[in-house]
Amino acid sequence: MQSFKISAIRRCGNRLRALSRYRNLSSLPENVINDDPENQVLVEGKASSRMAILNRPSVLNAVNTNIAGRLNKLYKSWENDPDIGFVSMKGSGRAFCAGGDIVTLYHLINQGKLEDCKDFFRTIYSFIYLLGTYLKPHVALLNGITMGGGAGVSIPGTFRVATGRTVFATPETQIGFHPDAGASFYLSHLPGHLGEYLGLTGGKLNGEEMIACGLATHYSLSERLPLIADELGKLVTDDPSVVEACLEKYSDIVCPVKTSVIHRIEIVDKCFSLDTVEEIIDSLEGEASRTNDPWCTSTVRLLKEASPLSLKVSLKSIREGRYQTFDQCLVREYRMSLQGISGQISSDFCEGVRARVVEKDLAPKWNPPSLEQVSDDMVDRYFAPLSESETDLELPTKVREAFN
Repeated sequence: MQSFKISAIRRCGNRLRALSRYRNLSSLPENVINDDPENQVLVEGKASSRMAILNRPSVLNAVNTNIAGRLNKLYKSWENDPDIGFVSMKGSGRAFCAGGDIVTLYHLINQGKLEDCKDFFRTIYSFIYLLGTYLKPHVALLNGITMGGGAGVSIPGTFRVATGRTVFATPETQIGFHPDAGASFYLSHLPGHLGEYLGLTGGKLNGEEMIACGLATHYSLSERLPLIADELGKLVTDDPSVVEACLEKYSDIVCPVKTSVIHRIEIVDKCFSLDTVEEIIDSLEGEASRTNDPWCTSTVRLLKEASPLSLKVSLKSIREGRYQTFDQCLVREYRMSLQGISGQISSDFCEGVRARVVEKDLAPKWNPPSLEQVSDDMVDRYFAPLSESETDLELPTKVREAFN
């Protein structure tokens, strides 16, 4: 069994590493500050590299349209600059990036400004595609919270450095949404059915677990990050192997603790490989009764707290992601996101943000309220264009294919 785990993890790590060489959302406080748009992304210029610094620490570096647009502009200019060999990204404060600015989206929806919401998703998904097809090495220093869209703006890049402070999650089902920003692609390529577990429950991974499943390429103590940044800044190269050697100089070999979900791959695969959300929950409840395992009980609780519609939509999305290219996943997720914010099928997104983040009563009233009331037609409509006249996400044709 141990050899199976190791081989599965190695396969996943190698696949994500190889793919990244080719070309959300989260809980945030309501009191979004009036920060200066010009300072929301800072830039550090080194010898032959540039570092983008996400700079909204008071809201855990939540990405808004301005940040996504500025990243697009900066990364395109750096990609075309022959004097710049590679690019890196980090966050200010205690987070790398907690995801998309869902509080702003919530208020825009309530104000009827759907076009502004569309612009946000279009802009951030375009940047994620740019990163996934980037022609130069990319390093993301994932020190702290890395959730939802924060994972989206980092995982498609070449290297991802996790630390002892890293907390990864895709918690969208808990706010009535779906794992987006490329999540249906990278979750579906994790070992076994770990992706379904993470996407449906919003379960968290630490840095050691990210390394084990391939979401991160390197692990280092957070205290060493200034040394890593300093060493990277001295490099004059566009060679990924040179950048990788620099990162490995400060990397540690770590293993998840015995209670980690990584060591529960058998039960994860047994339950989360089933065809429907109802079957997954039934299987977990059966395991909880048979083994009295608190992990099974807590996993069932997370699933029952999530939006029933989001659970079914997310399961289908991840399953489709296994057979789609990275750009196809982004185009599909864009359609799904517009459906999620439109309220045409359900208002679960606004209700989830209200209950979990804005009013914080932690008692969302999901519609439909149960899995049994979520019809196949509702799920299918979630994957369709918002209207016949709605334009799909348009992504440029790149020399390198993204994540294929």
